[in-house]
Amino acid sequence: MPFAVYVLGLAVFAQGTSEFMLSGLLPDIAADLGVSIPAAGTLTSAFAIGMIVGAPLVAMLSLRWPRRMALLAFLVTFLLSHVAGAVTTSFGVLLLTRVTAALAMAGFLAVGLATAAGLAGPQAKGRATSVLLSGVTLACVAGVPLGAVLGEVWGWRAAFWGVAALSAPAVVAILRSVPSTPVDPDAPTARHELRALRHPGLVVTLLVGAGVNGATFCSFTYLAPVTTEVTGLGSGWLPGVLAVFGVGSFIGVNLGGRLADRRPRPVVLVGGTALLAGWLLFALTAAHPVAALGFVFVQGVLSFAVGATLISQVLYLAAEAPRLSGGFATAAMNVGAAVGPALGGAALGAGLGYRSPLLVSAVLVAAALALAAVTRGTGAGTTGRAATLRDVQP
Repeated sequence: MPFAVYVLGLAVFAQGTSEFMLSGLLPDIAADLGVSIPAAGTLTSAFAIGMIVGAPLVAMLSLRWPRRMALLAFLVTFLLSHVAGAVTTSFGVLLLTRVTAALAMAGFLAVGLATAAGLAGPQAKGRATSVLLSGVTLACVAGVPLGAVLGEVWGWRAAFWGVAALSAPAVVAILRSVPSTPVDPDAPTARHELRALRHPGLVVTLLVGAGVNGATFCSFTYLAPVTTEVTGLGSGWLPGVLAVFGVGSFIGVNLGGRLADRRPRPVVLVGGTALLAGWLLFALTAAHPVAALGFVFVQGVLSFAVGATLISQVLYLAAEAPRLSGGFATAAMNVGAAVGPALGGAALGAGLGYRSPLLVSAVLVAAALALAAVTRGTGAGTTGRAATLRDVQP
C-alpha cells in the first residue's frame, strides 16, 4: 500500500477525533459560553448535518480541482476552523466552525477515498478504504479519550487545539507524498458522474450501508447506560468498554479491507447475518459482564468489517464517478450515524428499557439484509469487483 494512503489515514484520524470528541466536552462548553447543554448539543447535530449535506455537494464542487490541491484545501480549512473554535467566545461562531469543519471533512473523505483507491490500484480499493477508515476507529480508541483528558486538564479549548495540532503534520505529509497531478481534460464532468450514480445496485448498497452504520452508532451511542444499568459495571469501566469496542472496530475494518477486494459477498452475507445475531444475543446476555464485554468486541469487529466492505463496493460500482461515489458513501454512512441514535433514543424515551438500542440495532441490520435480498430477487442486486450488485447482495 503506498505511503500516501497512510498519510490520508492520519488526517482522517484527526477528523474522526473531532467528530466524536464533543460528547465529553459539552458541559464545559455550555458553562463557558453561557448556553444550555441541549443548546450545546446542537454542535453535534450541526456537524452531522454538515457531513450529510456536504459530502456529495463539496465533492461535486471540487470535481475540477487537482486531487492534492483539493485535499490540502479541505484539510487546511478543517485545521483553521478548529483554531477559530478554540479562540472564540461566541457560541454562534463556534457553531459556524463546526459546520465548516464538517463540510471540510466531508470533502476530504470524498476526495480521499477516490485518491486512496487510485493510488492503491484497481484491485485494492477495499484495502485502501480500510486504511482510511482505520483512522476513524483509532480516533475512537485513542483520539477521543485523549481529547477528553485534554478537556479535563486544560479545558475544552485544549481539545480543539489538539485536533489542529494533529492535522498539521498531515498537511505537510500530503504536500510531500501525494503526487501532484493536473486535472485530466477528459475527466468525467459532474453530469457524467451523476449519470454513473443512477446504477440501481449502487443505491441499494448505499441504503444497506446506512442501515448497518445506523445499527452500529445506535448501540455505540447508548453503550454507557447499557454498561452501567444493565451489565451492572461501574462508570469507571466505561473507558475500557469503549476501548474494547474501538479495538474490535480497528480489527474489523482491516479484516474487511483484506477480504473486500476478493470476497465481498461472503463478508456482507455471513458477516451481516452474524451481526444481526450478535445484536440479538447481546441484548439477551447484556446482564452478564463477561458475555457483554465479549459482544462489545465482536460487534465492533463485525460492524466495521461489513461497513468497510460496503463502502469499498460503492467505489467499485461507481468507478466512473470516483469523487461523487466517495461523497455519497460518506453521506450514506452519516445518515445512518444520525438516524440510528435517534431511533435508539426514541426507544429509550418510549420506556422500552436500556436494552432497547441493541434491539433497534438488530432491526436495522435485519432491514438492511432484507432490502439486499429483495432487490437481488427483483434483479437490482449488488456487486463485487465486477460491476454487478449480485456479488454483494445475499
